[in-house]
Amino acid sequence: MIVYHKNNEIDREQWDNCIRNSGCLKPYPYSWFLDIMAPGWEALVDDDYDSVFPLPVSDRFGFRRIVTPAFLQQLGAYSPDKPVSSAIIEFLDFLPDFYRLIDLNIEQKVEFEGFRIAEKSSYFLDTSGSFEELSGKFSESCRRNIEKASRKNPLIVHDITPDEIINMYILNNTRRSAKVPALYYLRMRSLMNFCIKNKKGSITGVRDGHRKPLSAAFFVDIRGCRTLLFSASTAAGKERKLDYFLINELIKNNNHNKSLIDFAGADAPDGNKFSDLFGALRYPYYHLYCNRMIWPLSWFRLS
Repeated sequence: MIVYHKNNEIDREQWDNCIRNSGCLKPYPYSWFLDIMAPGWEALVDDDYDSVFPLPVSDRFGFRRIVTPAFLQQLGAYSPDKPVSSAIIEFLDFLPDFYRLIDLNIEQKVEFEGFRIAEKSSYFLDTSGSFEELSGKFSESCRRNIEKASRKNPLIVHDITPDEIINMYILNNTRRSAKVPALYYLRMRSLMNFCIKNKKGSITGVRDGHRKPLSAAFFVDIRGCRTLLFSASTAAGKERKLDYFLINELIKNNNHNKSLIDFAGADAPDGNKFSDLFGALRYPYYHLYCNRMIWPLSWFRLS
């Protein structure tokens, strides 16, 4: 039987056991990630945590909404035993009517009456082969950029702080960063600090001769999968193609291990997909949208 749980009613231990035992390699549905990036999240739980469905909720203008937050790519239904293709239908059918707007990214492909559904793309790179085999799949432009980045023998560092990488992103991506409310950068900083402290993630980067950061990437590690959740470069770092250098070094260090890199939609500065350039494989996920607002509010996308 499906039960709706408010945030303070969710058993975090049982929840995370369900997510872990479902084989999930992404950080997004774990309780610690949701607590930081979607505080106040709620959930639908079936058969005493045999299957679960996280709901990133918020209020706006007095209306309850389910909206995918910034820096949280996708959620969905999770279960160790039950087919999630059927679980997601049951959860959507049970979804309480007091959620007046649903604007949610999920893993599972679904068709459900009343929802607009659009396919989106995620990319994974399996780094378990030899580096020679993996690098053979790099595009020509990718190889050129790695060679250019390597000329000055940049030194990989692991001491770039959350504040440094976030500030670097905001200062060097003014158009994109302005679209994200400041609150989400505060949450990202909290997530980075939590992951570093609890050995669930790390920041890798390059500094210049004056110890100023030039390029950096934040990865979250889940069971052999490294999700590239946040990255930034200065103008000089972009010119030197250091972002390519960082990914190349990560692949070098991971080869022969059973591991994956989840690019999480990361873009190269020149507008190309890192994933395409490094030979990653595409995996779809899906955007669900349903506006239950009364007219004329139904004309407004309150997300």
